[in-house]
Amino acid sequence: MLTAFAEGVWHDTVPVRIVGMRLTASMTVLALGDGGLLVHSPLPLTPERRAAVEARGRVTHLYAPNTFHHLWLGEWSRAFPAARVHAPAALAEKRRDLRVDRYHDEGRPFDFGGAIVEVPIHGFRLAETALIHRPGGTAVVTDLVHNIGQPTDPWTKLYSSAMGFYDRVAISRAIRWTAFENSGAARSSVDVLLSYGFGGLIVGHGAPIPTLGRDALAAAMSWLPAAAAPRLAARSKRSSLFSPKPCG
Repeated sequence: MLTAFAEGVWHDTVPVRIVGMRLTASMTVLALGDGGLLVHSPLPLTPERRAAVEARGRVTHLYAPNTFHHLWLGEWSRAFPAARVHAPAALAEKRRDLRVDRYHDEGRPFDFGGAIVEVPIHGFRLAETALIHRPGGTAVVTDLVHNIGQPTDPWTKLYSSAMGFYDRVAISRAIRWTAFENSGAARSSVDVLLSYGFGGLIVGHGAPIPTLGRDALAAAMSWLPAAAAPRLAARSKRSSLFSPKPCG
């Protein structure tokens, strides 16, 4: 069900399985100043979900935030052919069936009429770009951190406890250990993200955080070392662990 989260921000989830865990995947709808909507990490396009989104405005942008969250992007792009599709370049290389109009991790930021700021997370193999929705004071991230709470499913509880994100806003240790090719560049990007005065935080897996989201994100990413001098290394070949197998 699409529910209001903040001014011009709506949120929806579906259940998913990731490495056997029972989690949820998130979709976020962001209002733009011209009456258009950006649909971030789209979920299955059911008639009910489509009607709920269209009741809020016109779908003008579709956003795949990283190389994992793209599973239902194609059906949305076919349903809304006039909507501009944004995705990382690496996803376009591997999902050749998708129409991609712009690579959000390359070139200049896109002008969303002042409503949205893009913050690419450099040095992160998932090629994620975070969004700040200015009117709603909300940051939208995907796999940068999780907030799954206290799942009761035995395997989900065991795995998330071992990986350090059970009952806390945190990133999986598996992602920490393997997905950051340049921790200094990632630290610089996260610092840029934290420089915005947002309160709400929406994550790709788990419950959104309506207040103190910036503090939660800062604590979750405190393991990254302080960046002495910004230096963005060329992207190295991504590990096969981070193939485009989707999680939402």
